Amino acid sequence: MERFEYKTLFTDAKGMLGGKVDQGAFQKELNELGQQGWELVNTVPAAQSYGSTRWIISIFKRKTE
Repeated sequence: MERFEYKTLFTDAKGMLGGKVDQGAFQKELNELGQQGWELVNTVPAAQSYGSTRWIISIFKRKTE
């Protein structure tokens, strides 16, 4: 049976009302995790108020030995 480990990445959506993400830094982090064998499973926004995004939560998995 295959076994997996999981990792979550919380990306700050900056700005007074949230929703502003440094796309270059976000992509760099995703690529670094991919190089370490992590596969992106899902990304979800976490709202702070009035529907504005405060965090982007990315969920990764990779096989364990």
